[in-house]
Amino acid sequence: MVMNKAFLGLCIALLLGICGCSRQQSDWEKTRAANTTDSYEQFLKKYPNGEFTAQAQARVKELYEERDWQKARDADTQEAYQAFLKQYPEGKWTEEARIRVENFTLAQAPSSATPAGADSANTSASPVAGGATASSKPPAAPKPPAAAAPASAPAPATPSTKIAAAGSYGVQLGAFKSSADAANQRWAHLDKEYPKLLAGLSPTVAPKKTDSGTLYRLQVAGLTEKHARAICKSLKEKSQACVILHPAH
Repeated sequence: MVMNKAFLGLCIALLLGICGCSRQQSDWEKTRAANTTDSYEQFLKKYPNGEFTAQAQARVKELYEERDWQKARDADTQEAYQAFLKQYPEGKWTEEARIRVENFTLAQAPSSATPAGADSANTSASPVAGGATASSKPPAAPKPPAAAAPASAPAPATPSTKIAAAGSYGVQLGAFKSSADAANQRWAHLDKEYPKLLAGLSPTVAPKKTDSGTLYRLQVAGLTEKHARAICKSLKEKSQACVILHPAH
C-alpha cells in the first residue's frame, strides 16, 4: 500500500514537471514571437531559473543596446556616442561607436585644409603627383613654340597641367587618434561598403600633430570639386563622416 502511494506520488510529480516544461516552452515561443523587452522581462519574472532564462537575458540586453544605439545615432553627437560606449564597452555596436567618436575630431581640421599630406610638416614624406617628392627640383619651363607653328595648334598640356585639371580638391573620411592602422581599417570598411562610390580612389593617411597627440587623417586627393562634393553628400546621407578638402591658395 505504501509502495503504491509512493509510486502514485512519483507519477503525479512527473506529470506536473512535464506540464510545467510544456507551459514554459509555450510561453517561450510566445515571448520570442513578441520579441520586445517587455515580453522578455515578463518571461524572466515568471521563470527566473528556467530552461530559457539565459537566452531571454541575452536577448533583453541586445534589444536595449539596439534601442540605445539608435538613440545615439539620432542624436549624432560625440557626447551621445561616448555615453553609449560607457554603457556598452563590449557590445555589437561598440567598434562603430568608437570610430564615430574618433571621426568627430574631423571638426578640428580647418575647412581650407589641403588634400592628402599637403601640410608643411608632412610634405617631405608624402609623395606628390608624378612620383616626385617635395624636395624635387621644379620642372623646367616649356620652350616657346617655334615661329612656324600655326596659331591654331596650342602646345600640349604638361602632366602637371593635366593633374591640376583632374582635380585639386580632396575629401577627408576619418581622423583617428589611435594609429594609422585604424585609418587603414576604416578605408577597408568603407571600400567594402561603398565600392562603386569609391572606385578608383587611392587613399593616404596624413599624420598631423595636435596638442593632444598625433591625428591620423584618412584622405583622398586629386578630385574635382564636383566629385568631392558628390562623395561627401553620398556618405553623409549614410551617416558617414566626410569633409571636403579645398585646394591650397
